[in-house]
Amino acid sequence: MSAGFIFSGQGAQFVGMGKDLCESSHAAAEIFAEADDVLGWSISDICFNGPEEKLKESIYCQPAIYTMSVACLAAFKEKNPTVKPSAVGGLSLGEYASLYAAGVFTFADGLRLLEKRSKYMDEECKKTQGGMASVLGGDIESIKKVCDEIGIDVANYNCPGQVVISGDKEKVLHAVAELKEREIKGLKRALPLKVAGAFHSKLMFKAGEKLMGVVSDTKMNSPKCDLMQNFTGSKVYKVEEIRDNLVHQVAGSVRWEDCVKNMIANGVDSFIEFGPGKVLTGLVKRIDRSVALSNVSSSKDIG
Repeated sequence: MSAGFIFSGQGAQFVGMGKDLCESSHAAAEIFAEADDVLGWSISDICFNGPEEKLKESIYCQPAIYTMSVACLAAFKEKNPTVKPSAVGGLSLGEYASLYAAGVFTFADGLRLLEKRSKYMDEECKKTQGGMASVLGGDIESIKKVCDEIGIDVANYNCPGQVVISGDKEKVLHAVAELKEREIKGLKRALPLKVAGAFHSKLMFKAGEKLMGVVSDTKMNSPKCDLMQNFTGSKVYKVEEIRDNLVHQVAGSVRWEDCVKNMIANGVDSFIEFGPGKVLTGLVKRIDRSVALSNVSSSKDIG
């Protein structure tokens, strides 16, 4: 089998995540201990004990999911040292865990970079009144046309029949009403989401600009396997491209459907999702039902 390793995005977090892994896996425990040391505060305590409201905040949530995802990978590799990915990818912040898995940067360097990303994004969330909505069904070009007219963005192309729109909160609500009013063929639902801001929209542009210097200063290597990045939805080899895509990804669309399709086109026939939840395997199933799927989010998943 040719395996694709994929990594969870924001929203998949839950209180207690990683605790059983650390109790059963020395490798996972080492990752959490290193994260606490790098950050100078206990991400372990927030992951294991919450509170939930704190774990939802971007400045804690993003480093927490990254640490959890890498810990899941470490525990898996401890038991399955010969299983290597032929391709990797991650949804939004999950891309950072995929870069680690591909050998682009160390765990610590990725964590420092992600800590800055979450800080800059949180700052822009507080400066703006952003919102997002999930749109199920409907012609994508018609949805995009409405977004363009109103002045918001398509944040996520998740899978066939599922996109997320993002921008100024009032404009997002306007777009939701407009989509329903126009009776777009195939449209099932358009629902506002409970989020802190307008992620992957032009309202995050300044956060991307601030991240540019940190990305430039982070030591990176060429990926050791196929690497799919959200901003292009395609395979990337060159370090400078990786840097540019990380910067553009903050305010750019997440092309997850393209990432998955390109992995499959390059020979991947099974996917393992690392990190909290099962969102990505659910999306992959809707993209291509022929591939094998599994998850690693707790010690029982490893066996």
